[in-house]
Amino acid sequence: MFQSKISGLGFYVPPTVVTNDDLSKIMDTNDEWIQERTGIQERRHIIRGQDTTLSMGVKAAKVAIERAGIAKDDIDFIVFATISPDYYFPGPGVELQKELGLKTIGALDVRNQCSGFVYALSVADQFIKTGMYKNILVVASEVQSLGLDMTTRGRAVSVIFGDGAGAVVLTRSDDGSGVLSTHLHSEGEHAKELAVLAPGMGGRWVTDIIAENNPDDESYFPYMNGQYVFKHAVVRFSEVIMEGLQANNLQVSDIDMLIPHQANLRISQFIQKKFGLNDNQVFNNIQKYGNTTAASIPIALTEAWEQGKIKKGDTVVLAAFGSGFTWASAIIKW
Repeated sequence: MFQSKISGLGFYVPPTVVTNDDLSKIMDTNDEWIQERTGIQERRHIIRGQDTTLSMGVKAAKVAIERAGIAKDDIDFIVFATISPDYYFPGPGVELQKELGLKTIGALDVRNQCSGFVYALSVADQFIKTGMYKNILVVASEVQSLGLDMTTRGRAVSVIFGDGAGAVVLTRSDDGSGVLSTHLHSEGEHAKELAVLAPGMGGRWVTDIIAENNPDDESYFPYMNGQYVFKHAVVRFSEVIMEGLQANNLQVSDIDMLIPHQANLRISQFIQKKFGLNDNQVFNNIQKYGNTTAASIPIALTEAWEQGKIKKGDTVVLAAFGSGFTWASAIIKW
């Protein structure tokens, strides 16, 4: 059985910076309130017509491919994680294949919300381990800003999210480095605690929303039971990190870098304190970008690598928790 390693990384965020003070001009909130609850100081929002989920994914992917040192025709397969595709269908994977000018390779879309990148990485890892593919492009891109309720009514959710994209090239490895294991979980019992309920074929579709024309309808805006999600997140984060370490006979002290999904700085700080990790062992950038959902881990992973915080031989742990509920981890020997 083969092993896969990350051979190239890239990310892209739109240039428009939206500060907490900017949000306070359009909703009843303030910088202190947002930072105290989330740790976020600013985030990036796209300008409609300039960036999309696809275009950001393309930009991140091009950087990752270049850094991998391979030609684009060496890419065998695409896995694209997002909950904010440009179209209801088809998903952005096939669009990415077209925009990059790739051969008629397969393209798989993954919709696992904040855990999406780790799920996508796990899928790609299995394809490489079995020998089916050699180089897989894994992309996570999200545009949340256009789907948020940017009023006081929606402030509890809308101040958290930002837009951006991250990408990695996963390549067959024979030098002992790479993905050691991935661990995936879900608990659909709590699906509605963090969800966008409409439009959907099982409930209210676009035709229903248009027909009712109800200005108080919030079903197509994200809903989050914040405290409930937080309490579950800190438990599942801890569990899935330990699961990964134990599967590889590793200790917490073996962690060189933990890249958590950038959901809330308070969650990350809770996990850091619980595991006794120092500031050099945990990477956070939610302060700058907010929660970019599936894109948050590859963006953070790329930034940590660019800043020299991840070196060859390091043990890197990725962990995520999000809507579904879904949670996941990956243990990587760099």
